[in-house]
Amino acid sequence: MRSQGVLHVETQIVVPFFDVDSMNVVWHGHYVKYLEVARCALLDLIGHNYNDMLASGYAWPVIDLQLRYVRSAVFGQTLTVRASLVEWENRLKINYLISDAATGERLTRASSVQVAVDVASREMLLASPRVFVQAVERKLP
Repeated sequence: MRSQGVLHVETQIVVPFFDVDSMNVVWHGHYVKYLEVARCALLDLIGHNYNDMLASGYAWPVIDLQLRYVRSAVFGQTLTVRASLVEWENRLKINYLISDAATGERLTRASSVQVAVDVASREMLLASPRVFVQAVERKLP
């Protein structure tokens, strides 16, 4: 079973015309953009977004991305994108669920993994920087 995570955020996205193909469905690559919108909202909730990460001396590249498409999204459809924090102490792992906002029907499941990289040395860290771990811990119940 997929981990539900410890912190969650939901965002809504209305599928724009420029994201669909000639069959009126969202091109598969655009789902990554929807995940990024939700990931940014989750980082804002944590209180340590990409600007804060960079200011603390770390970049967080995505090293793994998994998507499972169940049903296509279409032009004008309102999507709910849920991002759930699963891991944060050694790496940043987030699970996602994209669903139809009106019906709740699941459209796509996904997960992303990011690791901290020291900006100055370009060295990958084997544990998340303390500043990020502390930000997460402040938000935990």
